[in-house]
Amino acid sequence: MADMDAFTRRLDPDLCVVTATAGGERGGCLVGFASQCSLDPVRFVVWLSEVNHTYRVARSAEVLAVHLLTREQRELAELFGGHTGDREDKLARVRLREGHGGAVVLQDAAAWFVGRVVLRAGGGDHVGFVLDPVEWGGRESGEGPLLRLAGAADIAPGHPAG
Repeated sequence: MADMDAFTRRLDPDLCVVTATAGGERGGCLVGFASQCSLDPVRFVVWLSEVNHTYRVARSAEVLAVHLLTREQRELAELFGGHTGDREDKLARVRLREGHGGAVVLQDAAAWFVGRVVLRAGGGDHVGFVLDPVEWGGRESGEGPLLRLAGAADIAPGHPAG
């Protein structure tokens, strides 16, 4: 694996917050593995850690919401990356609105979309959720550089180790 580190160490993906609701539970987490995965139709995939509370909620969710953060929103990244839904309701600490299908949308996100889950695919210690966007939006003042992994690398994961 050390040889692969020479490749992965160079990556600096945009970070996003993914929220899920199902069965009366809700969760949200910071995600570094996410990407558009199809042009026509447009599809997006987010990878959630199997040890994460949000993953356990998302397994039963019909829709997920994906939120982009700017560099100035590091506090949101710290909340969703450095705390666990196993011990606290992170969503109680932010401004929310209900989106399509009951999705939880962070009102302060720079940009966001709600996607219908069309496929779940295992990929090691993460599961990919392929999403069909059904609703989207963003702040008027949502301009500015996005928060990337390098800007949040010192946030210790809040979820328990797997």
